[in-house]
Amino acid sequence: MTASLSPTAAVRTGRALATLLLVLTVFGPISMDLYLPALPALTAELGAATSSAQLTVTACLIGLAAGQLIAGPLSDRFGRRRPALVGVTAYVAVSLLCAISPTVEALIGARFAQGLAGGVGIVIAQAAGRDLYDGGRLIRFYGRLTVTGGFAAIIGPLVGGALTAVLDWRGLFIVLAVIGAGILLWIALGFPETLPAQARTGSGFARSAGDFRLLFADRGFVRAVLAQGFVYAALFAYLSGATFVLQGVYGLSPQQYALAFGLNSAGFMVFGYVAGRGSERWSVTGTLAVGLVLAGLGSIGLLIAGLTHVPLVVVIVSFFLLAGGTAVTSPPSATLALADYPQIAGTASSLLGAARFAFGGVVAPLVGIAGGLSILPLGLVTTAAVALAAATVVALRSRPAGVRSASDAHPPIPATEGTRTCVE
Repeated sequence: MTASLSPTAAVRTGRALATLLLVLTVFGPISMDLYLPALPALTAELGAATSSAQLTVTACLIGLAAGQLIAGPLSDRFGRRRPALVGVTAYVAVSLLCAISPTVEALIGARFAQGLAGGVGIVIAQAAGRDLYDGGRLIRFYGRLTVTGGFAAIIGPLVGGALTAVLDWRGLFIVLAVIGAGILLWIALGFPETLPAQARTGSGFARSAGDFRLLFADRGFVRAVLAQGFVYAALFAYLSGATFVLQGVYGLSPQQYALAFGLNSAGFMVFGYVAGRGSERWSVTGTLAVGLVLAGLGSIGLLIAGLTHVPLVVVIVSFFLLAGGTAVTSPPSATLALADYPQIAGTASSLLGAARFAFGGVVAPLVGIAGGLSILPLGLVTTAAVALAAATVVALRSRPAGVRSASDAHPPIPATEGTRTCVE
């Protein structure tokens, strides 16, 4: 593949390439969504405690974070295509390992490896999008990533809930391996290199460390990353605890749980799309603030549900607001974090993605600390996480004078007409 696409090739492959980037950003997270309806059954079969079973979610989240930190700098050095091929190949292999895990401890280790491999797709999708988009098109692209994530969150539990009627939890991991194999073939046939060789960073630890120092010196970047990390901590607490709340406390079947989860994910899609448009036409920081308010309302609703018994509809609406608020924060956070760093988009994207999943991985076990029949820990965790996100936005409102931009540290990426055309 050539680094630059001719105008004719760009027109022919542009839509397929954009679709592939959207798929790449969700194939790792779907590792959680697909098997969530089977989590209680997995817990019973392996004789594990609720908190131990939730560690399978935590391990995947931490792996997703670590995988992005590794893949981001590598993609800035070697391009986007080769790391994508390696990551998806590894994903297929470790998904099969998950399927044959004999104990919960072995499954936790395999899930960590699955997350490592899945994180590659997330960072490659965001970085490749930054290679191809700028301005309003960049904001719209990140809005589409959010919408696609919501769509995957709908399809994952719905498919998982349906498959639990004919497959056990091991079969669900085999399905994930098959999905990964299909994506691997798609990458091999339809993913041209988006980062020209002359735009790649130098090699070595010192160069990567310098890029990380540059990013951490930018208070605007840090604000976006921390705010997104705390909000996603609340979201992943919801992902980890919702199955126990809706099935254990309110008695929903796996299929009913999947439908309730799908409703919330539909809200995630709609809110994500509106947020992408709102960030472009109204205000990036204003859209971020609206998302924090919505997520805060949802978390407070869960806290109330933990303190006193409430009808099922109150819990579902609270989940809806929490998921929708998270979706609203995603496009503006990604734009604030990545827009100024086209030369090191992979590294910047890796930090943003790592914060999302690492923060979620840390809080997920806390949701099950009181067992599978208590909502209070979920309400406490989500409320605290959203409050910390809001406090971060307020505390780091401005960029200090003297902070360098990415262009001070790296030469600009050459943009070809063909490359730009492919994403129109």
